[in-house]
Amino acid sequence: MLRKIRITAAVICFTCVTLLFLDFTGTLHQWFGWTAKIQFFPALLALHFGVVAGLILLTLLFGRIYCSVICPLGVFQDCVSWTAGKRKKNRFRYSPALNGLRYGVLALFVLALVGGGLLGTSMLVSLLEPYSAYGRIASNLLAPVYQWGNNGLAYLAERMDSYAFYSVDVWIKSTTTFVIAVVTLIVIAVLSWRNGRTYCNTLCPVGTLLGFLSRFSLCKPVFDTTRCNSCGLCARNCKASCIDSAAQTIDYSRCVTCMDCINTCNKQAMHYRIVRKQPQPVTPQEMAPAIAKAGQTTSAAEGNASSAHQAKEGIQNHSSRRDFLSVTALFAVTTALKAQEKKVDGGLAVIEQKKRPTRAQYITPPGSKSVRNLNRRCTACQLCVSVCPNQILLPSADLTRLMQPEISYERGFCRPECNRCSQVCPAGAIQPLDLADKSATQIGRAVWIRENCLPWNEDVRCSSCASHCPTGAIQMVPESADDPDSTPIPVVHTERCIGCGACEHYCPARPFSAIYVEGNTQHRII
Repeated sequence: MLRKIRITAAVICFTCVTLLFLDFTGTLHQWFGWTAKIQFFPALLALHFGVVAGLILLTLLFGRIYCSVICPLGVFQDCVSWTAGKRKKNRFRYSPALNGLRYGVLALFVLALVGGGLLGTSMLVSLLEPYSAYGRIASNLLAPVYQWGNNGLAYLAERMDSYAFYSVDVWIKSTTTFVIAVVTLIVIAVLSWRNGRTYCNTLCPVGTLLGFLSRFSLCKPVFDTTRCNSCGLCARNCKASCIDSAAQTIDYSRCVTCMDCINTCNKQAMHYRIVRKQPQPVTPQEMAPAIAKAGQTTSAAEGNASSAHQAKEGIQNHSSRRDFLSVTALFAVTTALKAQEKKVDGGLAVIEQKKRPTRAQYITPPGSKSVRNLNRRCTACQLCVSVCPNQILLPSADLTRLMQPEISYERGFCRPECNRCSQVCPAGAIQPLDLADKSATQIGRAVWIRENCLPWNEDVRCSSCASHCPTGAIQMVPESADDPDSTPIPVVHTERCIGCGACEHYCPARPFSAIYVEGNTQHRII
């Protein structure tokens, strides 16, 4: 029963998170947006301490429920592992924990957070954070398939004079991010296919942190030594490879509370129950009833060897726990300090010939407040990129801010009546803005390039930039102050410009616009 409840909850959470990255209409986020905001690391960066405290309490009570139910990358690994299990059953075996690798990766993760103060959130943080890793897979690999399906339905609906569906553009927004998503998918899929939860228990920093806490959880799966005959069936079905059936011990730092061991035990020797203290090593006397029941015999020498092995393992675990405490403290303090620094015109045509201008300062989304805030808190999950209806948010290819969103106006502009990106960010990198504040936030300012302007070069009248400016920041004035009838040219009133990019997008000059937007390092209210 417990396993069925866990699987049902995992399917619901996984489906909801996936739909957030697939939905291009923006309608599902009001229903399922909470599933993104309860992810551990984004909630920590967003200062959602209630969510973080709830997840920690959940772990201390029931073990790594977060990893087996809430984390989409963890559930994805379970799906791959379950598929592989259809071909080969009882395929796992116990393996010792690679604590050096686990804590080493966590230490590098913490150092990357510290280094984020100078170079933005490190690429290592974006690559290892599990929710963001799955987000890139969903937005770059699953979303195109979903959109192609939608376009097929739109085509059929159009033939039946129905407008229940509408077509959307399907294109690769960043080759770099696409390649990273493909590589991530391959690595995760191969590890899950072969060894189940290898990624969670060796590379994932969130898994390592919660794994340490789960050592002290109140409820755990435990052996009933009076029933267990050490057949090893539980270990061969443990995707975390954390059950040593010979010694009847479980490494709770790697156990993800999936309940598979309880479900597969045909002797009913595994139970999930309250454990008030750490289970002690099983002695030969405690194992005697089970051994007698199975018709087996155990020598005193074998019992002494088993006890010596368990004592040695206990010393190693104690040492690793002591070393890890310092790393955990550094992780918590660093993340808290980072987080505290926080204190429609439709149917736009794609202009394929237009090239992106070289900006001295790239443009960050409204609500990000500043370049520094975005760099330090964005985990590059691509959720804001997925929901942008104007397709102006693109993943960056710059190594100092790899895969983080930046604005480009080749396909559209930032409409004042749209604030979707600020409503969906789970990490606080883009903070909520109502439409009134959005319309008064200057994310950049327009710059006129005389050499590219058609009225200046070709002596033709053009007022495209001025006529499309939603704030009236651009006015057309005579080229010559002495001749009121001379060709009008644009003049930008910077104090009124919000940097929406309508002027840059609609400018007919090719290949570069005669007017473009330079970003602000610090957003300001006008």
